[in-house]
Amino acid sequence: MNIPTVTSSVETLDDNMIKLSVEVDEKTFDVAVDSAFKKIAREVRIPGFRHGRVPRKVLEARIGVSYARAEAMEESMGVYYAAAVRQEQVDVIGRPDIDITGGEEDGPLTFAATVETRPSVEISGYDNLTIEIPSPVIDDDDVQQQIDNIRGRSASLEDIERSATAGDFVTIDIEGTVDGEPLPGLNAEDYSYEVGTGVVGEELDENLEGASAGDVLDFSSDHPVQEDTVIDFHVDVKVVQEKVLPELTDEWVDENTDFETVDEMTSDITQRLVDAARTRASQALREEAAGAAGDLIDGDVSEALVDAEMTEQIQHLGYSLQAQGLAMEQWLAFNGKSQEEFAEDLREGSTKSARVDLALRAIATAEGLDPDDTDIDEEIERIAVQLGDKPAAVRQRLDESDGLMSVVADLKKRSALEWLTDHVAIVDDESGEPIERSLLDEPEVEPTDTSDDE
Repeated sequence: MNIPTVTSSVETLDDNMIKLSVEVDEKTFDVAVDSAFKKIAREVRIPGFRHGRVPRKVLEARIGVSYARAEAMEESMGVYYAAAVRQEQVDVIGRPDIDITGGEEDGPLTFAATVETRPSVEISGYDNLTIEIPSPVIDDDDVQQQIDNIRGRSASLEDIERSATAGDFVTIDIEGTVDGEPLPGLNAEDYSYEVGTGVVGEELDENLEGASAGDVLDFSSDHPVQEDTVIDFHVDVKVVQEKVLPELTDEWVDENTDFETVDEMTSDITQRLVDAARTRASQALREEAAGAAGDLIDGDVSEALVDAEMTEQIQHLGYSLQAQGLAMEQWLAFNGKSQEEFAEDLREGSTKSARVDLALRAIATAEGLDPDDTDIDEEIERIAVQLGDKPAAVRQRLDESDGLMSVVADLKKRSALEWLTDHVAIVDDESGEPIERSLLDEPEVEPTDTSDDE
C-alpha cells in the first residue's frame, strides 16, 4: 500500500476538537480518478468496446469527469484523511466531519476534517494511593483443606446418632409441591444429599442443619425462577452420615495419588497454593491500582472516547467468540444477558476503561515514561512472534496504518501501570495490614549447573 503525500495543517478548536485542512495535489488525486474510471469501465457496456476495456477518454466524453472524481473521493477520502492524521501526529478519536472545499470539478482536491482528539489531562494524587488486595500469603489451614479434599475422594460414610451439620450426608425422602401439585425434579425417595451444598436451595440446607434421623421437616421457599410462586417442601430425614477420611499415610498417598509420600504431596500442594495466591494478588494489584488512578480523572469522559473503547472491546470479544466457534447470541444466552443488559454493562466498563486510559497516559507524561527505540523494536519483535511474521513486515504495516502511534501509547501506558504498582501502598483487603511487596515477586530460579562433574 502506497501512502499518498498530502499537504496539511491543523487548527485547534474548543472542547478538544481540531480542524485538519488537507490538500491533495492534482497528480496524486488523478491516480484515484484513473482507478475510478477503470472501475466504471467494468460496470458499463459501450458498443464497439470489449467489456472492461473502454478507454478513459471515451468514458470522459460519455459520462464526464465529475462522476469519476466523486467516485474517487468516496474511495480515497479515508486514505487522504489518514495520511494527514499521520503527518500531523494528532491522536484523533471518533469519526471526522468532512467538508469538501475544492476539486469536485477539477484541480487539486481540498477538504477540511473536523474531529475530536484524545484529551490530554493532568492528574494528581496518583503517587499517594493505598490499594487493597487479597493476601498473597497462605496458611496451614489452606493446605490442609486441599489435602482433605483429596482424601475426601476416598472417604467412607458412617451412620451417626448426632444431628446433621454442614458436610454431613443425609438420606431423605423429599416432596416439593406448588399449590398441592408435585414439582418435577423435586420429588425423590432415598435421596442422598450433602448438607451445605445449596444444590436444592438454601432453605433445605437451613432446615437440615440440626436435623436428626427420624425428623420430619415442612417448610416453604420462593421458586428460584418463577416470581410470586412458593414451593412447599415435605422432607423425611431417614439417615445422617458423616464422611470418614482415610488415614493420611505414605502408603495411601502412593496408591491414590500421583505422589509417593505425604511430604511430597504436601510440598506440591503448598507450592501451587503459593503460586496461585501470588498471581491472584498481583493481578488484583494491577486492576485495583489502574481503577484507582482512573477515579482520579475529574469530570465526565468524552462520549467519543467511550465509543472508541466500546468498539475495541467488542472487537476483542468478537475475535474470542470466533475462536471458540460461538455466535454473540449464544454467548449472551450462556451468560444470561439480554442485548440491552450487555450494552449497558459494556458502556459502563468502557467508561471505566476510558478513565484508566487517560490516567495512565497522564502518569506516563508526568513521570517521563517515554519508550526509546529499543523498547519499540522489542515490542514489534514480540508482536511479530505472536503473528508468526517478520519484524520488518510488521513495522511496515504499522507505518502504513498509523499503528506505530498505538504501539508507543501502549508501551507508555504499560510503563505507567508498572510505575504505579511499584509506588502505591498495598494492604490486606481483609485485615487492612500492610503487605510486603516482596511477597508478590516471583522467586528467583537458581541456574542449573550443567558443567560436567570432575
